[in-house]
Amino acid sequence: MSKLVYSKQELEAEHDYQTLHVECGLKLHGGFDAEGYYLSPRTKHRWDAINNWHRQLGDRGVPIVEASVALLTEQNLPNVPQQILLLKHGVEQSFWDSLTITGLIEARGKALAEVQAPDFQAVIVEDISQTALAHMNKGLLTSHGWDEGGIPDSGIGGHDTMWFVARDLVFGKGRFPIPEAPGSIGRDKPEREMLMLPAEHEALISFLMNLLMIEVRAERAFDFYERVIGSPETFVDKPKEAAHAVELINRIRVDESVHVAWLRAAISEFRSFTIKTLEGAEVSGAEILDPVWEKMVHWHAVEMHETQKPLSIAAMRETVLALEDGQSIFEQFETLEA
Repeated sequence: MSKLVYSKQELEAEHDYQTLHVECGLKLHGGFDAEGYYLSPRTKHRWDAINNWHRQLGDRGVPIVEASVALLTEQNLPNVPQQILLLKHGVEQSFWDSLTITGLIEARGKALAEVQAPDFQAVIVEDISQTALAHMNKGLLTSHGWDEGGIPDSGIGGHDTMWFVARDLVFGKGRFPIPEAPGSIGRDKPEREMLMLPAEHEALISFLMNLLMIEVRAERAFDFYERVIGSPETFVDKPKEAAHAVELINRIRVDESVHVAWLRAAISEFRSFTIKTLEGAEVSGAEILDPVWEKMVHWHAVEMHETQKPLSIAAMRETVLALEDGQSIFEQFETLEA
């Protein structure tokens, strides 16, 4: 029988790395095995646990919530060909800013390590001791947060530092001023939406859904950055550095896959269980969660883009038109829109 209950120490345990992860003189999380393969931090037991919880859902006939880039119906702006065109014509700061802001947002993620999930057993009829839901305070939230922003005072960088290293490999350090990151990249709801739950349980499950969709958007961003930086038309004077930056970004992608997997497990578990409502009734978790998940997906996939697209295009137009032959370049930019 698969193991389904883990201690906090197990879910936060590191591999016995053969080689530590050091880039540009900076200590980073994770490491390498004897064959040189990258091993994500704190996954000595975490992947086994998540895979076992996924298997348990399958054995119960519970569908695992979809969370892939297929949900993102609006294209990235700029898209890969458009970004390559901009870089070829010397428009570099927007891409530098994008990489920097990604790192700044990742740094905020370390706050996850301080989150304390409420007791979900209090609102669920079935025993949840052998689920991801029951392990949020037993290493899932702390490991996730430390992956993103590093462990404070450890001297070991997380994804925030890794993004900055990737940026500096292709641009050099301090190429442009540090931009201001947006205050929020998630869906902020004006009022409660799951009134059958206590407020603290609604806040946490809504937070997990938001976080899962942010991770889905991150997956598309990995592909975007890797294809732009790895293009033979960009950073032509730094081919080795560009290749190394792509490799570093792919390590972040590998790390993030464990986040997507545990969030999918926890949300799918909640959907599958019987929930004790504040009114004393019992309803399926899907009845409570599904309408909000639909809104969450639509916001991340469509509404956010509808708000940002005209602003992004206006900013790019202004920058490009300031170039010599800017009108022609911007016309090329527009023709590359899929």
